[in-house]
Amino acid sequence: MAAKLFIVSAPSGVGKTTLVKELLKRYPDLVYSISHTTRAPRKGEVHGKDYFFTNKAQFMEMVESGQMLEWAQVHGNCYGTSGAFVQEHLAAGQSVLLDIDVQGGRQIMDFGLDSVSIFIMAPSLDVIEQRLRGRGTDTEEVIRTRLENAIGEIAQKSFYTHVVVNDVLDEAVAELIAIVKQETVH
Repeated sequence: MAAKLFIVSAPSGVGKTTLVKELLKRYPDLVYSISHTTRAPRKGEVHGKDYFFTNKAQFMEMVESGQMLEWAQVHGNCYGTSGAFVQEHLAAGQSVLLDIDVQGGRQIMDFGLDSVSIFIMAPSLDVIEQRLRGRGTDTEEVIRTRLENAIGEIAQKSFYTHVVVNDVLDEAVAELIAIVKQETVH
């Protein structure tokens, strides 16, 4: 079985992180790519497990030296994926899961890396807004920005191989699992 690179992208508030965690429970051999970010850790996040937290100067040094496979500035913070991390696992025959924003997903697709891309959506913008507010972590201004960005991100769903609507969690998890199973059986 050849190693696969899976890209999972979604607007904020859609439930991507929850879906990815459920997928990783069922596919423990799937390597989760840990992104670098300049944003502050949220409550409960751990450096080296959830993200590699870094400052902007260190992050930009990595970009300029060509260490990032993809990177983007989202909501005022930088996020990126180490090319060495991904290539090392693929070369070892391990499939890698990238949980990244639409900008990063498009960079990888435009770069021409062989990948399976999955876009996660909510049933509506109203649902996204409810989920963002339910987090209780963002200011009103941040919520408005995330909603505005969601419109642009949803407009890019056609660039993805698969689209999963996260309306009923169990159904969305089952659909995501079916995609990974189908793509890794070949």
